[in-house]
Amino acid sequence: MAADDRENGGRKENDNKKRGVKVSKKPATVKIKKQDRESRQSNPSDEGSRPRGRQSEEGSLPRGGNREAAGGEILPARFLPSQIKNKQKRSAVTAKLRAEKEKGKKQRLKRRRQDEERAVALGEAAPPRKVARTIDSTREVDETIAQPDDDELHADEAEDEFAPHFNRERPPKVLITTCQRIHQTMKQLIKELLVVIPGSEYYERRQYRIKEIVQYASARDYTAMIVINENRSKPNALMLIGLPEGPTALFKLSSLVLRKNIKNAGRATSHLPELILNNFSTRLGHRVGRLLASLFPQDPEFKGRRVVTLHNQRDFIFFRHHRYIFEDPEKRDESLGLRKKKAREEKEKGGLVKRKKDAAAAAAGKKATSVGASLGIFTRLQECGPRFTLKLMSVQRGTFDSKGGEYEWVYKNDMDTSRRRFFL
Repeated sequence: MAADDRENGGRKENDNKKRGVKVSKKPATVKIKKQDRESRQSNPSDEGSRPRGRQSEEGSLPRGGNREAAGGEILPARFLPSQIKNKQKRSAVTAKLRAEKEKGKKQRLKRRRQDEERAVALGEAAPPRKVARTIDSTREVDETIAQPDDDELHADEAEDEFAPHFNRERPPKVLITTCQRIHQTMKQLIKELLVVIPGSEYYERRQYRIKEIVQYASARDYTAMIVINENRSKPNALMLIGLPEGPTALFKLSSLVLRKNIKNAGRATSHLPELILNNFSTRLGHRVGRLLASLFPQDPEFKGRRVVTLHNQRDFIFFRHHRYIFEDPEKRDESLGLRKKKAREEKEKGGLVKRKKDAAAAAAGKKATSVGASLGIFTRLQECGPRFTLKLMSVQRGTFDSKGGEYEWVYKNDMDTSRRRFFL
C-alpha cells in the first residue's frame, strides 16, 4: 500500500514537471510547525515556560498575565496598545487603560487625603508624602554641593570679592552698557533694567572697548558692570563684571519677554526690591549667586512689595520681577460687580467674545490665594517684567580679559554626558 502511494506520488511529480508547475515540499513541514506552535500557545504549561511569538489575530499577546480589555477580551498585563493592529480596538484599549490610570490616581489621592484628615483628628503627624521622581531629584551626585556646615566655604565667602557688599560696606552701583549698535528691543530692555536694578546707570557704548569702560567704571566706584549683546536685533548674551577685582561671568540670554508683552503687567515703584535666590547648591552656584546678588541692596523696603526672583533649575536661571497685591474682600467684590456691569453693557454691544478672551488671560495671573484668608485679605502676585532666562557659559577670574584671562569654569558641549548632570 505504501509502495502504491509512492508510485502515485512519483507519477504526479513527473506530470507536474512536464507541465512546468513548480511544487514545493515545504508546506507540509510548515503546517506541522504551525500546528505545533498553536498547540504550545493553547497549552503553555506543557513547555514549562511562557509561549513566545507575535501577536495573534484576536489581539491577545503572548506575554504572561491576563487582563480584561474592551469587549471582555483577555489581554496580558504587560503589553503595548500600539501592538494591536486594529485601529478601533487599539483606540478602545488605550481609552480603557487611560481611564483605569486616572481612576487609580484619584483613589490614591482620596486615600492620602483621608489618612491626613484621620491623623489631624487624632492629633498625630500626617503621613509623609512621596517625593516626586524628577530629573532634579535624581541628579547625579556632585562632590561640590555645598553643605550648611561647610566651614571652608564660609571662610572663602568671608574673604571673596563680594564680602564688602554683603557686609554693607559698599552700596551697589551698577553701570549698564551694550554693544556698539543697538535696536529698539535692546533700548526697551535697558529702560526696564534701570527700573529693576536700583542705583543703575546707562552709558552708551560708542567706540570704546570693554577694558576702557572697566577702567572708567572702577575709577568712579562702580561695583558691577553689565554688558548686553544682541544678534539680529535681539539680545542674546549678557556679561556681568564685578568691580574692581572681578569675577566676570558670561551668560546666554534667551526667552526675553518685555513688560509691554506681559498680560496685566504691573508698574513697579521706586522702593528697593526683595531678592530671592533659589537652588544655587554647588560651590560654583554659590559664586554665581553671590555675583548676581551683588547687583541689589541688602536692605529691601518691604513697603514697596517688590520682589526679584532668580530661580535656578537644571542650570537655567529664570529671572522674574513681581509685586505683591493685598485686596480687601469688600473692595474686591465691589470691583467684581463693576466688571460684571461693564460686561453686561459690552454684551449688549456685541463685545462679549473679546471680553471672555481678556478675562481668561487675566485669570491666569490674578488667582487669589488663601494666604491671609483668616484676616479677610486676599493676596496675589502681579508680574512687572521683564522676564528672561540665563545660562552660564563661563566664569573668568578678575575683570574681562579676552586674551590673557584665567577661566575658573567654561561650559563645553562634551560636558553634557547626562541629562541629570548639573553644575549650579
